[in-house]
Amino acid sequence: MKSRKHLASPLGAAIAALALLAGCNEPAGAPGGAADKPAQAGASETAQAAPLRPGDAAPDVKLTLHDGREVSLSSLQGKQVLVYFYPKDDTPGCTVQAKGLRDGWADLQAAGLEVYGVSTQDAQSHQAFIEKYELPFPLVVDADGAVSRAFHVPLRNDFATRQSFLIGKDGKIKQVWLEVDPKEHTAAILAAAKS
Repeated sequence: MKSRKHLASPLGAAIAALALLAGCNEPAGAPGGAADKPAQAGASETAQAAPLRPGDAAPDVKLTLHDGREVSLSSLQGKQVLVYFYPKDDTPGCTVQAKGLRDGWADLQAAGLEVYGVSTQDAQSHQAFIEKYELPFPLVVDADGAVSRAFHVPLRNDFATRQSFLIGKDGKIKQVWLEVDPKEHTAAILAAAKS
């Protein structure tokens, strides 16, 4: 019995680690996707405030970008702004999502959109992600989870869940995606920005 218990512990830890890394492997809305599953017992998860809704004022937070610059969200009033949260740099689903935004960049700019990606990795991780995939938009360092909390985005095991917020020119939330399919993300954003 002792040897089985001893083997089960490393195996359980390995499975838990793989589950963590899989957070970006499937779209949040896909059955069995990581964002659809409740956090496992003992996993750290932020207390979930009610989600922000269209018509709510966007939180006035300071965004610390990968290059050290800081942008106050309120300073962007008069522009449409996409703030999208994703679990982890350079993982499959997050890469699909970021590349979709990159590939649709001309259309996003034509729609007058500013784009900010937010996750809890550090500036070095963000810079490497940007360089590897030639991302034309900045990534926000949210190591302490303050930006996620301001937008009521749950953190699961210290990773942001995949959610997106389109902020209108008036500084109010125009559209919210609490479940995001990375492959369809850019098209959905463009449709909402043009409406």
